[in-house]
Amino acid sequence: MNNYSTFLSVIVNFRNQSINQSINQSINQSINQSINQSINQSINQLELYLKNLTDYLTTLVSDYELIVIDNASTDNTLDTLQSLTSLDGLPNLQIYSLAKEVDEDTLAWIGLENALGDFAVVLNPETDDFTQISPMLDKALAGNDAVFAENTNKPSEPLSYKLANSTFQLLYKWFSRGTHLSKEAPKYRLLSKRMINFIMQHNNPIIGYRYLPATSGFKKSYLTYNSSISENYSNKKLGRSIEKGIKLIINSTHIPMRLVTLLSLFGAFSNVIYSIYILFQYFFNKNVEAGWTSMSLQISGMFFLISLVLFILGEYILYIIDQRNEKPRYYITQEFTSAKITRYEKLNIEEERK
Repeated sequence: MNNYSTFLSVIVNFRNQSINQSINQSINQSINQSINQSINQSINQLELYLKNLTDYLTTLVSDYELIVIDNASTDNTLDTLQSLTSLDGLPNLQIYSLAKEVDEDTLAWIGLENALGDFAVVLNPETDDFTQISPMLDKALAGNDAVFAENTNKPSEPLSYKLANSTFQLLYKWFSRGTHLSKEAPKYRLLSKRMINFIMQHNNPIIGYRYLPATSGFKKSYLTYNSSISENYSNKKLGRSIEKGIKLIINSTHIPMRLVTLLSLFGAFSNVIYSIYILFQYFFNKNVEAGWTSMSLQISGMFFLISLVLFILGEYILYIIDQRNEKPRYYITQEFTSAKITRYEKLNIEEERK
């Protein structure tokens, strides 16, 4: 395995990863068997995964940091993570604990916002194979600002989720003029510092993180692999995914709102045409009932005004979207850092710790 002279940030997240849960067991097969045998059997899968990942990164790059996000776990996950930051624990570990559960994109952005590396990898321990970091880094060092990896082995999903996801992908492809998110922007990705800084300029970087690496003009590359997925992996709830999809479409393009304003404008002009038709009937049709003309003109005029008001309001909403500032999407309650940071040792720097 190549030892790249670069500083790499790796971002992973966990929630309620208790001792009986498993994390992508297939990845352990690619790690040196002697390493696994030397680890005490009582260590839970969370510790084992992080130890294997640390051993892999140590041989892969000259310097790294492992950023772990605890997604508001309610079991002993945070205690286990905190214990790994001790003197006898793992090096280069940075842990953030959240006050409440958030979605995957928010978790990824928390890590990216705090990443110091030249490149940053975002992976899901239950679905992504960390041994793919090496070929991803090869492509990044060749000049790509974004490298995407897609697992051809897909998790099982309920029919309702598949239908909703297919509908969303079609709508987004239409609204974004050809971008298919699931194919062109998989969640397992490596981003350069330049790409991360670009996303930070977005008014909503959490949403921007999802689609900007694929839709921006930066150079990008793709790779595919096949790896098994944890049996305990479960998709997000359908309702939450639908809500997130709507937000993504609205935030990433103005086309849906523009359609609303155009429909309002179409409605206004349709009522003008209908008013002309009413007057035509009044002057040229002798069988018009008394009061029909005035009532029809009143209704047509009111709908014209309503459509016009909706059009103007829609344009103002588009302006507000461009100018708005949103509240923070997450709150970090606790932060832990490894007692041993290898880059400090290389620089001969001592940090005072409480």
